[in-house]
This record gives sequence, C-alpha cells and structure tokens, in this order.
Amino acid sequence: MRLIILFAGLFWVGSILLLAELRLFNRRPLADRLMPYTPGGMGKRATAGLLSVGSFRDVVAPLSSRIGERLSQLAGVSEELAVRLERIHSPLTASEYRVRQVGWSVALLGASISVSIALTPPPGVIALALIGSPALSFLIGEHLIAKDSQKWQRRVFLELPVVAEQLAMLLGSGYSLGGALSRLADRGDGSVAQDLRRVRRRTRQGLTDVQALREWSRLVNVPAVDRLVSVLALNSDATDLGRLVSDEARSIRRDVQRELIETIERRTQQVWIPVTVATLIPGVMLMLVPFVDALSVFSGS
Repeated sequence: MRLIILFAGLFWVGSILLLAELRLFNRRPLADRLMPYTPGGMGKRATAGLLSVGSFRDVVAPLSSRIGERLSQLAGVSEELAVRLERIHSPLTASEYRVRQVGWSVALLGASISVSIALTPPPGVIALALIGSPALSFLIGEHLIAKDSQKWQRRVFLELPVVAEQLAMLLGSGYSLGGALSRLADRGDGSVAQDLRRVRRRTRQGLTDVQALREWSRLVNVPAVDRLVSVLALNSDATDLGRLVSDEARSIRRDVQRELIETIERRTQQVWIPVTVATLIPGVMLMLVPFVDALSVFSGS
C-alpha cells in the first residue's frame, strides 16, 4: 500500500508538470508574451508559473548541484563541472547538467523498484539494484563529460602546431596580435578556432588580448597552450614576436611527433602479445605429451 501511495504521488506530480506546459492549462501572462518585442527583451527569461517545469527546475537545481558535487568528489573528480562544460562549448550550465544526472538516477531508481516488486529477487539483489542503478547512472554521466573534455584537449593539442605556425606567419607579415587571432578564428573550423572565437568575444567584452589568452589557457588546461600564451604575452615587449612564435610552434610540433612515436612503439609492442600467446600454446601442448607419458610410467612402476 505504501508503494502504491508513493507511485500515485509521483504520477500526480508528473501529471501536473506535464499539464502545466500546455497552453490550455497554463496561459502565459501578457507581459511575458510581449517581452520579446521590447528593446533587449529577447534575452530575458519569462517568469515561470508556480506549478511548472521551470519552477520545479529552480527548486531542484541547487539541491542537484550540491548532491552532484559531493558524489563527484567521492568518485575522485576534482575539476569543476562548469569548467569542463565551458571547455567543450556545451550549451548546458552546470546546474542543468546536474539536474539531468539526478533525473536519470531517480528514473533508474524507480525502474529498479518496479522490477524488484515484479520479480521479488533476494534481498541482497534488491539492495544492490537500488544502490547500484542510481550510482551507475551518475557515474556514466561523469564519464561522458570527462571523455568529451579529454577529446577536446587532445584535438587542441594536435591542432596547435599548425595554428601556431599560421599565427607566426601573420605576425611576421605585419598583423597585430588581435588581428591575427581574429583572422585565425574566422578562417578556421577546428577546436582551436572555436576557442579563439571565444577569446575574441572576451576581448570585445573589455579584456585585453593577453588577458583573454591567459583565460583560455587556464580553461583548456593544455601545457602546450600555456607555453604558447606565455610567448604571446611578450607582445608589448618583444620586437620580433613572429620569430618567437615560430620557434614555439616547432617545439610544439616536436612534442606531437614525440608522442606519436611513443604511441607507435607502444602499439608495436602490443602486436607481439597475440603472436607470443599463439606460439606458447602449441609449445606447451607439445611439452605436455611427454610429461603426461612420464608421469604414467612413474605411476605404473
């Protein structure tokens, strides 16, 4: 009876939130409908009703963020979620992502309860399902965002030598630092170009070129970017910045080449693993025949 009451309450809350999104049951106020047509009103957020998905999200978001941060710390994740989401240019905020994680965890918990009621497994299996399914859902979300963040850092590292060489040529041909960065941002379509477009937006918001580049360096968290930004920070002091950037581009390219050679050597060593196993198994079988024959002779004597 308690489970029936619980599911009835959840069904009632879900029905209210669903009906609140329909215009028939929740008509938007006149001020919210006229807001997009006012000066500067396109970016403003409409007021959410008392019983709506927006108000429910506003209540759940702080709690979800706090729970998500505690669980991520227990899982060994030290980097903030907002930094990782901003690194990969995600349209979601940290609160929205945490709400999704908690929502999926609650959904899996409800599914586990329903399956446990229907199948009535042993108590140990029930406890494992009730604890493991929400934790698994949360860890999958953390793994996906961490994987996307690592992929973005990897693409930036691989694209950086070419971008640095192009930047050195533009600086050597007379472009200013801001003009060279803007040209690379407009003409490129890779990960570094997207980051440079964000750097340009930050400069338009009032930051200097060096401040915006240092902000990008802290956000992307790639050592090669740190070194390149340190060289670009000499823009106001160095007289031959293009040559310095060119030298740094060659250094970054050597780092990429060194890592590529290490990867090739590692994969070459991995090739010999199946060959070794395939060679040892027939040899062991051939040695096993006389060994078993010798044991039979000693046991018979």
